[in-house]
Amino acid sequence: MNSVKIQIGPRSYQIACDPTDEDKVRKFGTLIDENYQKLGTARAAQEADNLVFAALFMADELDEARQGLSGARTELAQANAELSRAKDDITNATRKAKADVEQDIEKASKGKAELHAEIETLRKAEEHSRKEVTKLKEEVSSLKEEARHQHDLFGSEEDTAAHSKALAEKLEALAKRAEATASELEGQAKAS
Repeated sequence: MNSVKIQIGPRSYQIACDPTDEDKVRKFGTLIDENYQKLGTARAAQEADNLVFAALFMADELDEARQGLSGARTELAQANAELSRAKDDITNATRKAKADVEQDIEKASKGKAELHAEIETLRKAEEHSRKEVTKLKEEVSSLKEEARHQHDLFGSEEDTAAHSKALAEKLEALAKRAEATASELEGQAKAS
């Protein structure tokens, strides 16, 4: 055991303590002396009475500190409860957002599949239209060729030429409509 000397008011005291507690004892001695000095000129004749008053000052400060600590603990408990609620709110909001995103992704996937199916349908329609156009062009060409030779069977070359020309114009108009339909389908397929 070591001995530490502390000064409280006009008297000094030797306090026996563990070597590791020397600084703490000095600090407490200084604190007691500060409270003793608060008595000022109102000191009692007996030193014991003065020390009791100094201890009462310290007890008052300790009580205030304990009340402050109790209030701080209450505030901390409230803050922890609010933090817990906020965490729950964030967790729920995150779950809802995740579910919404998953629904949006599912809708987008369905929409994408539908668009791919529609594009494939339009491609097939375009291919079919091109084949029809090619077939119609071949028929027009064949009809033109036949028309050139019909004048031998049906009369003069002028009559046959006029009839062939009218027929060829109708067939050309039909071919143009088929090409326009194919181009329109192709434009729709590219836009999708």
